Amino acid sequence: MKAIILAAGIGSRLGNSNPKPLTKLKNNETILNRQVMYLSDYIGEENIIVVVGYKKDIIMEAFPNLLYVYNNFFDTTNTSKSLLKAVKKIEDEDVLWLNGDVVFEKKLLENIIEFPQSCMAVNTNSVGDEEIKYNINQDGTLKDVSKSVSPALGEAVGINKIITSDLPMFKANLKKCNDQDYFEKGLELSIQDGMKIIPVNINKYLCMEIDFINDLKNINKVIK
Repeated sequence: MKAIILAAGIGSRLGNSNPKPLTKLKNNETILNRQVMYLSDYIGEENIIVVVGYKKDIIMEAFPNLLYVYNNFFDTTNTSKSLLKAVKKIEDEDVLWLNGDVVFEKKLLENIIEFPQSCMAVNTNSVGDEEIKYNINQDGTLKDVSKSVSPALGEAVGINKIITSDLPMFKANLKKCNDQDYFEKGLELSIQDGMKIIPVNINKYLCMEIDFINDLKNINKVIK
């Protein structure tokens, strides 16, 4: 298995001058350090790929042993194109990927890694207006995935997996995405093409995307 961390964006909403994944938490570790440490324990550091863009040298110097893919259009493209650049490098393996601003509990990863099908980690405790939302078919597979889903059962948390057999279709659909599309558009197109993707509920685990200062304050209240 390969893991991809999407860390190319500017992350201007948080107000940092450094890339958002290098934001420090109250325990003095960065978001990216926490992600790399947890992923390394499960799949090995050598299987982690980081997509970089904005101030890439700072990230690469902080984590010199990781593999990197550069999105040279980081300022004009969204996560669908960053993810595409990385998955192009991968053949015949399961691929787990996550946004570089997600703070989560280590045990959450085990649920996604061990799940036998392509899957998307979801939270049903809240459904934010600006979040990627979802609903399901009668068989429990994902039906719709986007910001505009209504009614919605919950929201995506930015951690996902595509199994080896689904990878060619997913790559093809990421290529169809527009520059400003989130990677979830690639999932949506794949679902329309018949791919079965299962929502995995992670309500019981700590998991939060850090977009704003209030998000950082809230995670620091509960992080160990």
